[in-house]
Amino acid sequence: MSVVVRPAGDRGALLELPDNAAAARAARLLRTERSDLVDVVLGHTTVLVTWREGVEPADLAALVQGSGAPDSSPAGRPVEIPVAYDGPDLGEVAALAGISPEEVVARHTGAEHVAAFLGFQPGFAYLIGGDELLHVPRRDVPRTQVSGGTVAIAGPYSGVYPRDSPGGWRLLGSTTAVMFDPTREPPALLAPGDRVRFVAV
Repeated sequence: MSVVVRPAGDRGALLELPDNAAAARAARLLRTERSDLVDVVLGHTTVLVTWREGVEPADLAALVQGSGAPDSSPAGRPVEIPVAYDGPDLGEVAALAGISPEEVVARHTGAEHVAAFLGFQPGFAYLIGGDELLHVPRRDVPRTQVSGGTVAIAGPYSGVYPRDSPGGWRLLGSTTAVMFDPTREPPALLAPGDRVRFVAV
């Protein structure tokens, strides 16, 4: 497995991997095997690692390369997210995909999504693995306000806005699922590797 190492300051490195499965496996391995790392942050096809002292980035790459091929299946939990498909962009997504709004819903609910990584805001999981016909571009002009609980798509990703915020994704509907609750353990509903099914309600 190829690993490209790029410096990230004097106590960090960015590991670039072939795909998300490889990046997720590398992140799990580094968290388990290297207690001297301060942080291990998973991206789509990258892993950012930081440390205090005494770490050679080449050793991290060698550990990852020596671990073999990534697992063929995600390691996370199955999670169902109920969705009311009444979003303002449902018709626009249908037009971009050349299908009916009903088929957009069928394709979105028919695919198993995988939480690739978290970012943008606490609890926001970038979900991959959806139907390729629904890989539509972001809006040209982002909205200044998207309500928390909104289910949206953009490019290869699906996601749920955990709280009110600006956003440029296409809005398909809404969910009552709480994506992030600081009083809950763990606070985020989804973790990398979790397998997500959207269910129309």
